[in-house]
Amino acid sequence: MAAATTRSIMMSSSSLSSGRHGYRVFTDNNRRSMCVMISSLYESSNINRNGLTNMNLKKRNQNQNQNWYSRTGMLRSSSSSSSSDGDKYPPHTIFPMPALSPTMETGSIAKWNMEVGSSFSAGDILCEIETDKATVDFEAQDDGVLAKILRDGDDAKDLEVGVPICVVVDEEEDVVKFADFTLSEVDVVEAESSQQEEALTDTSVTTPTTSSTSNITDRPHRDVPLEHVLSPAARHISQSMGLDATYLEGSGRQGRVTKSDLLLALKNGVSLPALTTITTTTNTTTSDTSHTASTPSTTTTTTTPSSAPTKSIPSPTIQVTIPTISTTGPYEDIPNNNMRKVIAKRLTESKSTVPHFYSTIQVELDAVLALRKELQSKHSIKVSVNDLVLRSSALALRDVPEVNSSYDPKSKSVSTSSTVDISVAVATPTGLITPIVPSADTMGLVDISDKVKDLATRARDNKLQPDEYQGGTFTISNLGMFGINEFGAVINPPQAAILAVGGGTRTIVPTPYMENSKGENVSSNKPGIKTVMTAKLSADRRVVDEPTAALFLQAFRYYLSKPELLLL
Repeated sequence: MAAATTRSIMMSSSSLSSGRHGYRVFTDNNRRSMCVMISSLYESSNINRNGLTNMNLKKRNQNQNQNWYSRTGMLRSSSSSSSSDGDKYPPHTIFPMPALSPTMETGSIAKWNMEVGSSFSAGDILCEIETDKATVDFEAQDDGVLAKILRDGDDAKDLEVGVPICVVVDEEEDVVKFADFTLSEVDVVEAESSQQEEALTDTSVTTPTTSSTSNITDRPHRDVPLEHVLSPAARHISQSMGLDATYLEGSGRQGRVTKSDLLLALKNGVSLPALTTITTTTNTTTSDTSHTASTPSTTTTTTTPSSAPTKSIPSPTIQVTIPTISTTGPYEDIPNNNMRKVIAKRLTESKSTVPHFYSTIQVELDAVLALRKELQSKHSIKVSVNDLVLRSSALALRDVPEVNSSYDPKSKSVSTSSTVDISVAVATPTGLITPIVPSADTMGLVDISDKVKDLATRARDNKLQPDEYQGGTFTISNLGMFGINEFGAVINPPQAAILAVGGGTRTIVPTPYMENSKGENVSSNKPGIKTVMTAKLSADRRVVDEPTAALFLQAFRYYLSKPELLLL
């Protein structure tokens, strides 16, 4: 019987830093696996355009199989035909939890779309994975048959990237052989593969040499008191096993015996003397009112490498009655989904590590509301106030590009984006998501309105692609439609700012006071009632300073106050 090969695709989150890498697995005539990394998880057809076919991959890796598996992160182990595991499990592929976004660390399998024994082709959806942003379809990159589902139900929640989730085979008749396949056997394969990788490296590890003599009779000479020869961990192990470890050669300072020295000696079969008991006699003098007598008393002590403290008599157990706290009214504990957990983690990190400062400005919306009414009545064009706010923000970012920047904490540098890509906060049943309107400064009002409607609809249906909500250079969060007049938003790193927009409120606005030479008020305008909107900018002080934030808000108010400029 030919040698059976287990192929395990173990992708780390670092190898998928862009969040859009995928892979395709090829097999040659000997059923050896070869893996090709491609640029897009959704465009596996790029392999043919790059000219990477089954035959030239086979030739390229003919003499570099071991280096190839190490480079692609695949763990490979082979068993001979006489091995029971080799006879039991034919060649197969183990799929791990993929990294479907650049910030994904864990994911949950929401639903398996395939059953055990189902055949699939490239592009078919194996399962739906709930990431930190949305629920994403996990598409197969090659043909195969699902032989075993390793993670399902409650066991498929909060899985780290790289954890095996299923087993795939090439032939349908091999499925029945994986009925008893477990995750423990995956661990054995990974352990064997790691041992093979360690055998290929030339690193040498220096370990303390311990004599493998079966019996040790003399303690080595040290300049250390006997009670300080053993480390605390080594003393605990030796006393619990009833062995005297002070006879070992230690690798610690001044020959002290460490925990690793003792464990290595036990592993090598070194026979250590047992802890001995010594009987000592002490004189106890007893005094009485009539006479004095000295009575010898006998005590038995145990010789240990160190002076162990005297054990105190345990105090009696006291029964404590814990009062029961009654609650009024029923309640239900609802666990957070993966998206809300990640949102809480990211916002906490942002609020604690990013130096926020806030700037607030008020904008009159009467001209904007008049323009909306005119567009709807004369041209049957419906645009929302949020569309006009987004357009004004895009033009203001174009005029003040310092706000359209990001901060890299590793290099401690600021980079200004050449495009204005605005993220719009959208509330969904599973949490908040920020789809992106790319190049918003080059789009018209109608285009912006159609784009926002499409993104918001697909966001609530969990149908956004990763590139539609990852990235962005600036964020707008609008709660005006919920009756909120003013609020402060938390910055979404690595962006440098976020604009929190409230609703318009009817406010009495006084007119400017103008005096003539006689000190009389000559202002002809009377105080009036205006619709005023409050916008608060949260900015990263490492990127944006106070004057820059003021310039941006002034430009933002200028465009909203003259909405005819937004039509250009």
